Amino acid sequence: MDTRIKLEARRRARGAVRPVTLAALAIIVVLAVASWFLVIQPHEEMVLSDAGGHPSSPVTTNTVQAPPPANVEAMGTDQLLAEARKAMNDQRYLAPAGNNAFEFYLKALEREPGNPVATDALRETFPFAASAAEQQINAGNFNEAQREIDLLAKADPANYTLTILRSKLDAQRKVADKAQQDAADQARQQQLAAQKAAEEKAAADKAAQEQATQVAATTTRPAGPATTQKPASTPNQTAQVAPVQSSSTPAVLIRSVQPRYPTQAQRARTEGFVVLSFTVKPDGHTADIKVVEAQPRHVFERAAIDAVDRWEFKPATRNGEPVDSTVTNRINFKL
Repeated sequence: MDTRIKLEARRRARGAVRPVTLAALAIIVVLAVASWFLVIQPHEEMVLSDAGGHPSSPVTTNTVQAPPPANVEAMGTDQLLAEARKAMNDQRYLAPAGNNAFEFYLKALEREPGNPVATDALRETFPFAASAAEQQINAGNFNEAQREIDLLAKADPANYTLTILRSKLDAQRKVADKAQQDAADQARQQQLAAQKAAEEKAAADKAAQEQATQVAATTTRPAGPATTQKPASTPNQTAQVAPVQSSSTPAVLIRSVQPRYPTQAQRARTEGFVVLSFTVKPDGHTADIKVVEAQPRHVFERAAIDAVDRWEFKPATRNGEPVDSTVTNRINFKL
């Protein structure tokens, strides 16, 4: 009898535990939801508000004139962080060069490795800065986009977003090169058509002149019987044939490639030029590229040589045969 009573009491106790467990679980769920709405979500909104918006929101372009580059070398860590916050408020994440949030934060980390403020800010701001770099790609500002991608890589070199941005930049550059090549091909076709028309006109003029000469010779010939008197002549009189002059045409550029602006020069806002001398081979490619003059020196030479090495020409001709020719060209680098 006692055993049955104990078993019945245990069954009742287990039945009472189940509602208590469900009630405890419900309380935990309610507390989790409340903590999300009351703590986590307001904190995220505050972080996004400080950063300037949501990563999916387009970065607005500041119409105010960009400030000049700052002298970061003369700033301390606190001043760098203050300037970085100011740049964040102005949405100057990556631009202009020398006066943007990323460069200030990176310099602060250089001065004080592991600085938590700079580290957290770079991590939270990375999506907005990547969006700004993507807008530069879409606008066709390839040199500026490359500079901003390089700056992002200093902050987080392993971020997969960099792979996407670099792929998009490369694709847009290829599209631009293709458009430029198509324009050069069209200009070449127009030039060849004009050259052909000029040659046909010259041939027609020559034929008309020869025909006029023949008609003039026929009309001046005297009529009637020929006399035995011979015209006076000078000794050793022979027919003179005008020497045939060899015809030649210069080399004509049919495909050019714009040089890439060196990143360091663009950061320093440096401009200049390079004068190159090179040989155009009979196959239309360039060779023996040499620097004749450069200002400033050792800044733009490599970019200019790389560009000219990819140029293509219609080679110079002599008597209709393609020959080597020397060309001198000046390439300007301006921002």
